[in-house]
Amino acid sequence: MKEQEIIEKLKQENEEFKRLSEEHKSLDSKLVDIDKKRYLNSDEEIERKKLQKQKLIKKDKMAQLIRDYRRNLSSN
Repeated sequence: MKEQEIIEKLKQENEEFKRLSEEHKSLDSKLVDIDKKRYLNSDEEIERKKLQKQKLIKKDKMAQLIRDYRRNLSSN
């Protein structure tokens, strides 16, 4: 099963994955808005770093759920 198929299946069947995916997308949108600014003040730079870390944490958790799904597929 391809990764994109697994992602779509998890979005439909796994509430945690769906929530993480939505939060990841929201964080990405916020980062895009921040990155539109030509210059960032120190508070904006701190906020940008915080959003990047949160986004990475969500991505890591989603990757773990994908690995778990694959492992369960191969063990059945």
